[in-house]
Amino acid sequence: MREIIFDTETTGLDKTEDRIIEIGCVELVNRFPTGKTFHTYVNPQGHPIHPDAEAVHGISAAQLEDKPVFANVANDFLEFSRGGKLIAHNARFDMGFINSELTRIGIGIIGPEDVIDTLEIAKRKHPMGPNSLDALCRRYGIDLSRRSKHGALLDAELLAEVYIELVGGKQAMLGLDGRDAGKEDENDDTVIARIGSRPQPLPSLITEAERKAHEAMIERLGDTAVWKKTGLY
Repeated sequence: MREIIFDTETTGLDKTEDRIIEIGCVELVNRFPTGKTFHTYVNPQGHPIHPDAEAVHGISAAQLEDKPVFANVANDFLEFSRGGKLIAHNARFDMGFINSELTRIGIGIIGPEDVIDTLEIAKRKHPMGPNSLDALCRRYGIDLSRRSKHGALLDAELLAEVYIELVGGKQAMLGLDGRDAGKEDENDDTVIARIGSRPQPLPSLITEAERKAHEAMIERLGDTAVWKKTGLY
C-alpha cells in the first residue's frame, strides 16, 4: 500500500487568486516511510505573497524568482504521487490549490476518492481537539524543534509521523499473521491488523494438583454456584 503525505505553501488563502509556491511529499509504503521524497519551490509568476502568508512560511518573492513555474513541475509531482493515496492535513485547502493549478494548465484534477484528510481522522479520534498539526505533534510526542517556520517538506515529514500514530500504523504492522497485516477495511481509514490462529495451544500453566484442587472446590460449592448455571461446569 503506497501513500503520499504532502503539504503546500502558498502566496495566500484564495485558491482562485493565490498560487502555490512550495510542494513537499513523503512516500509511505505499508505505513512506513521509505525515505523517498519530492520537494520543489514554485515561481508564482508575479503573484504577490501576502504578508501574513510570508510570516508563516518565511518564503519571499525574491527567493522564488529563479524557481520553475507550476507547469514545469506538475508532471514530476503527478509522477511521484501516481499509484498512491494523497494525504494532507486539512486536505480541502491543499487539494483546492493543487486542482486549481492543474486546471490552469489543462490537466485533469485529482478526485476526492484519491485523497485522505488527516484533519478529519483527527477530529474523529480526538473530538475535543485541538487538532492542528502542531497540537497533534505535541499529543504524540513528535519533535517540533526543527519547525521555526512552516515548510512544505518539513510539514509533510511531521504529518507522516502524525498519520502513522493516528491510524495505529506502528501497532498494526505487528500483527502475527503477515498475510493480513496492513490490510485496509473499505469502511474505515485505519489499518486492521489480524492475528493468525495459533497452530497449537499453549501448554497449561497450572499443575495437575492445582487443577484437581480447583475441581474439588467447585464440587464443595454445590449446584447453587452462579457459574454452574452457565453450563461451563
